[in-house]
Amino acid sequence: MRRDFTINAMALELTTDEPTFIDLFNGVSDLQNKLIKTPGKPEDSFSDDPLRMMRAARFMSQLNFTIDQSVLDAIKSMASRLSIISSERIRDEFIKIIMSDQPRLGITLLVECGLAEIFMPEIPMLKLEIDEHHHHKDVYEHTLTVLEQAIALESRLGGANLTLRLAALLHDIGKPKTKELITGGGVSFHHHEVVGARMTKERLRTLRFDNHIIKDVAQLVFLHLRFHGYGSGEWTDSAVRRYVRDAGELLTHLHLLTRADCTTRNQKKAQLLAQTYDQLEERITLLMEQEELNKIRPDLSGEQIMEILKIKPSPTVGKAYDFLLELRLEHGPLGEEKAKSELLNWWKQQS
Repeated sequence: MRRDFTINAMALELTTDEPTFIDLFNGVSDLQNKLIKTPGKPEDSFSDDPLRMMRAARFMSQLNFTIDQSVLDAIKSMASRLSIISSERIRDEFIKIIMSDQPRLGITLLVECGLAEIFMPEIPMLKLEIDEHHHHKDVYEHTLTVLEQAIALESRLGGANLTLRLAALLHDIGKPKTKELITGGGVSFHHHEVVGARMTKERLRTLRFDNHIIKDVAQLVFLHLRFHGYGSGEWTDSAVRRYVRDAGELLTHLHLLTRADCTTRNQKKAQLLAQTYDQLEERITLLMEQEELNKIRPDLSGEQIMEILKIKPSPTVGKAYDFLLELRLEHGPLGEEKAKSELLNWWKQQS
């Protein structure tokens, strides 16, 4: 089989008396010029393995190389051939692109050459929508900016993070399906986070991502607008508790995605949003110190509920547990005696 690109088609002959460097296709020159070319006709290389078209995008992102025009033309004309490649191979190549230093470069190539249409059509669809907050941008451009801004923040997660990057890329994919024209001009995308979370699950399942990645990314897409109900700090402590409870172990991911989702060019507005989110994080930190929010549980355990109500394991125990959890979220820690009193009052109303 032919090698994919000239920069990968060099060799060192070690069976001769003196090692001989072999470069039949000027790979060294292309390496120096940061150029991606194929050893022969690009169409022949991509016929051997259509995944090489995605690999060209990956090298752009990883190495910051440009692609020879003949290679670009071949990718555009042969993009549909990617459909014969297994979901698993496409997924693995796409992960390498999105986890690279400059994923915008590779994603742009995937979209402009028609490859994304084959395995992730939700992304090129964003080009058709105008962002309701930024009339100078379409949602596609906004999405790439959010991805870059999320990457700039992900040191808080210990480095490159696949879950955060996928959530940033997919957070607005529900917009095309929820677009509504507003009387007098403008558009709205009500509940696009709900629709987008469902679409995210479907797309990542199709690409055979691990279940935990699918679940986490979809949850972040679902929650990415929640902060916008915070206003200038009007949330009660119970609302903050619910925010933490719903985010769970993804709380830091949600912090970063929410911050990255601010792409306004109005510096005053951007600064205000950042300060407001700083305030929310401070409130969460304070409540965590006071109440151990990351371990939110009712004041009574399931065993205690059964003992107090004198019942055996059953769905009723779960209902009682949920009732006490709601009280805990709404009012903070109650203490066992108060919780027992509330539980008995609830129990009377059930009979």
